[in-house]
Amino acid sequence: MDRRGLLIGGSALALASAGTVAWHRSTGSMADYDRYATALRAPLDTSPSLPGLIRYATLAANGHNTQPWRFVLQERTIRLYPDESRRTPVVDPDDHHLYVSLGCAMENLAIAARAMGQPGEVAIDDGDAIAFRFGDGPTAADPLFAAIPRRQSTRSVYDGRPIPPADLTALEQAAAEPGVRLILLTDRHRISQMRDLVLAGNDAQWDDQAFMTELRHWIRFNPRDAMRYGDGLFAAASGSPNLPAALGAPAFSLVTTARGERDRYARQMVSTPAVAVFVGDTADRAHWMKVGRACQRLMLTATARGLKHAFVNQPVEVTALRPFLAALIGEPDKRPDLVLRLGYGPTLPYAPRRPVETVVAAG
Repeated sequence: MDRRGLLIGGSALALASAGTVAWHRSTGSMADYDRYATALRAPLDTSPSLPGLIRYATLAANGHNTQPWRFVLQERTIRLYPDESRRTPVVDPDDHHLYVSLGCAMENLAIAARAMGQPGEVAIDDGDAIAFRFGDGPTAADPLFAAIPRRQSTRSVYDGRPIPPADLTALEQAAAEPGVRLILLTDRHRISQMRDLVLAGNDAQWDDQAFMTELRHWIRFNPRDAMRYGDGLFAAASGSPNLPAALGAPAFSLVTTARGERDRYARQMVSTPAVAVFVGDTADRAHWMKVGRACQRLMLTATARGLKHAFVNQPVEVTALRPFLAALIGEPDKRPDLVLRLGYGPTLPYAPRRPVETVVAAG
């Protein structure tokens, strides 16, 4: 990539999203959706454009798949701000998940840039932004780069196989980040205690009408809507059947119950051989972004080693449960940030993504 290309004009961004627009006119079948998802995750060229790097950045994990990102392009710098129009104020009232999502996306971008011969440094400029500043240096091969387009949150039952110690060590090493601690739970007793917290959080959230309204807003019940909006929780990605938009919300309210979700999470936790919990030294935006960077590396490492993962953040999101979670992981004076289950499971349909030009603004 020519360093002068850091000042990107509208034509380049339009080209980057042209393929995505075409999917909006598709029949909305799963075959169409699979082609759409494959195009979103196409490998980068050997000399990638800036939109290509940003596309890889947007494949990062983020809460409710809202993709709350605003990439600002400046000379030799990409600065990432939150898109506050994509907040989820019920489940995430202090924007914790939003800022974690910024860290996840920036880590993807930094890994992709280094692997494609465009090294640089990540810096948290202030409490509201994180930046990647391009520098000079050789291409840095990174096994995590190939995992970026393959990573997904796999919300399914796992097969229960234990994770080899070498893989657990690799996960711990990948998540190393100043100001962030990773706690891995592998003994059945503590995982059972975590299951109880997840189930208690699930019950509390399902009793909260505002939470349920916000959740339904972000569910995409069929391939057509998933491609049309390019965001949200695609039902098929969680193993749920596709439904017409007009039937999706009513069917969700009638068929999906608190008891059913409780049973589903119970089965998932029983099948889970390891749980990862992230804790930042301080409960502030800078540390939340650091947590996001560390977590993204762990998830990419898991993907590279054939492991699946999924967030079970209910004990973090329900304020009353946080002290119990903190005590379980031996951090009674900290606010836990993220909880993930890890194990071996199937590959499900990938989540949708927004066109690149909708997440980019000129500096």
